[in-house]
Amino acid sequence: MIDLLVDSGGIASDILQRTSSSMRVQEIVRLSLAPAFLLAGIGALMNVIVARLTWVAERIERMEERLAEDRTAQTLRSLARLKRRRRLAQRAMILATTAAATIAMVIALLFISAFITTQIGTVVALAWILAMLFLIAGLTLFVMETWVAARAQKTDRAERKAAKGRGADRV
Repeated sequence: MIDLLVDSGGIASDILQRTSSSMRVQEIVRLSLAPAFLLAGIGALMNVIVARLTWVAERIERMEERLAEDRTAQTLRSLARLKRRRRLAQRAMILATTAAATIAMVIALLFISAFITTQIGTVVALAWILAMLFLIAGLTLFVMETWVAARAQKTDRAERKAAKGRGADRV
């Protein structure tokens, strides 16, 4: 079957001749391993972001339900911080997903380059740089989300301590 395609000439023949070298295909597979491992790492990062996002969203729902009966300044501040964390985590997730999609495009371009004569190294390099920018931006937002969470925890602890101190003064 393959011999018929090669003998008939045309596009199919050109593609088969360009990719018939197992060394060339092996080289492309080898080149695509690093981006594939990066995809796995981004997937793990996305799992962490989703877990945090789910926790924050559930916490926001519980606080909004209690808001009718407990409308203190502390509750409103906590809710505002949670909503900020949700925004940061959502944006980090969008950027991580975009980075993963761009890396998948890099892998596809690497394989496409085996089938075409046009040199697309610049396109591959630009796509890789774009993926890294998306990833860096997503990681930055994720760090900001964890920073807001840590700061909120510290603030909440200080407010609870101050409330206990005020309660002891009344006794």
